[in-house]
Amino acid sequence: MNIHEYQAKQLFQIYGIPAPEGKPAHSVEEAQQIASGLGGDGWVVKAQVHAGGRGKVGGVKLAKSLAEVAAFSQELLGKRLVTIQTDSAGLPINSLLVEKIYPIARELYLSILVDRGSERIVFIASAAGGMDIEAVAHETPEQIISVYVHPAAGLQAYQCRKVAYSLGLG
Repeated sequence: MNIHEYQAKQLFQIYGIPAPEGKPAHSVEEAQQIASGLGGDGWVVKAQVHAGGRGKVGGVKLAKSLAEVAAFSQELLGKRLVTIQTDSAGLPINSLLVEKIYPIARELYLSILVDRGSERIVFIASAAGGMDIEAVAHETPEQIISVYVHPAAGLQAYQCRKVAYSLGLG
């Protein structure tokens, strides 16, 4: 199952996990309304596609005015985004995530996915992650940990601690 960033953040909200304030938009007008409703003096406009590397190819824009939110939304919606994780045709941008800009103290990487080869859920984490996780994987793979969850045993507390400590959160 693939979910967009905004859908993951909606799940975070349901379970009380803090996340930047933002909402999905499917039109230029909706993106402007969301930014206006969020308040502040800056917003991030993010293309919602099932691929990483969006920020490296113009799929994540920092807007300093509502006019820029509109311009970036117009630029992205309906286009195709080609990233390191897509083929040359790219993926269509049908929705955006509009969020308030927050200062970044540090970037972490955490992914939960199904490893079809091992037929298990795996947590992949790195304190060196964020936008450059592909470079980290290539240049310093030892900075990335993988924690496999046995289907019969389920996720164990020690595995959660291992992930938290690897991210500097323990």
